[in-house]
Amino acid sequence: NTEECGWDGGDCTEFNTKYPDCKVHSPSYIGDGVCDEDEYNTEECGWDGGDCTELNTKYPDCKIDEPSRIGDGRCDGGDENT
Repeated sequence: NTEECGWDGGDCTEFNTKYPDCKVHSPSYIGDGVCDEDEYNTEECGWDGGDCTELNTKYPDCKIDEPSRIGDGRCDGGDENT
């Protein structure tokens, strides 16, 4: 996703336009229907392209590595069960 590589041959043009300050390893995770961890769940990344909006609204103080595990039908241990 660089200018020298044509923004991944044009694949990242829309992403770069929508989220110019979002710097993540895998831009394809943004808006993929799964709420991803911290670097994606930021204002700059549109709260993971909207994937984390519901979680952030329901549980504003919930900060865990795998937010998609919240409400997934399984009672998880560790950070998810605090």
